[in-house]
Amino acid sequence: MKISDRVPRRHLLASLPVLFAALTLPASAQAKYPERPVRIVVPFAAGGVADSTSRIVADKLSEKLGQRFYVENQPGAGGIIAARQALGSAADGYTLILLTNGTAVSVSLFEKLPFDPVKDFTPISSLGFFDFAFVTSASSGFKTLGDFIAAAKAKPGELNVGTINVGSTQNLSAELFKTAANIDFTLVPFRGNHEAEVALLQGNVSLVIDSYSVLQGNIEAGKLRALASSGATRSESTPKLPTAQEAGVAGYDVVSWNALFARAGTPPEIIKTLNSALQEVLSDPDIRKKMLALGIEAKASTPEAIEDRLKSDIDKWRAVIDKARIPKQ
Repeated sequence: MKISDRVPRRHLLASLPVLFAALTLPASAQAKYPERPVRIVVPFAAGGVADSTSRIVADKLSEKLGQRFYVENQPGAGGIIAARQALGSAADGYTLILLTNGTAVSVSLFEKLPFDPVKDFTPISSLGFFDFAFVTSASSGFKTLGDFIAAAKAKPGELNVGTINVGSTQNLSAELFKTAANIDFTLVPFRGNHEAEVALLQGNVSLVIDSYSVLQGNIEAGKLRALASSGATRSESTPKLPTAQEAGVAGYDVVSWNALFARAGTPPEIIKTLNSALQEVLSDPDIRKKMLALGIEAKASTPEAIEDRLKSDIDKWRAVIDKARIPKQ
């Protein structure tokens, strides 16, 4: 007996679109995601804030989605090494990458970046946001950021401000501070956070701009004094610390972020699964507490919102780099 004898022709025709769709869907879309461990490539060395944040989130995603999420550190070259690792993997949701405000900086800092973060990656969600702090020595005469601004105006170019390396977000934040406050000072870049902190303690620089958590130990010990934070509103991690805008620096707003992205072409249903999981993970009180201890305000976003933030920060830091005439790398 032929199939057509047992099944009405109209039923066969009706079933063809469904059968064709099932055959043409990628395997990742047909299966329940995730079915195996998921790698998160982090463009920083182990032990830093970005690494710690990623591990906190990875552990919670493992619990929620039933498969292991693990961090692979690929530091160096402005995130290029990590990007190449991620782009060398299939667009199946099993390799994710942490992109940050630093990624937006790299677009303009490098003469030719071998990847386009907007075109080559698909946004999933932000993980968290954090301000920088303007910090001076406890023995200095600066009690407020306004005091420092007044001194800088009285002695243009004579005060030293320390940050980590040229082109870092901290360094560019200082360049932006010059313009926004209409002052001049000598910007001194250091190889690392510790060197900048030591220079501040020894009085070799008058001010350091860095993550509050990096300087927190000596601030709490009374050796350093935090004057202001860099965001437009007071940070959840330092609610008593006034903003630069409160000190009279109109329009000054620097908030760094980190976020998860996947390779472009990753199926939308996988992005949706991950975003939904991150919305729950980052609203968990225990996770928020752990991240706040690192100076990070845990916050999930829509894919569209973090993509818009990436694009706007690319434009923002391009303007700062051009004005400061920072050489391309």
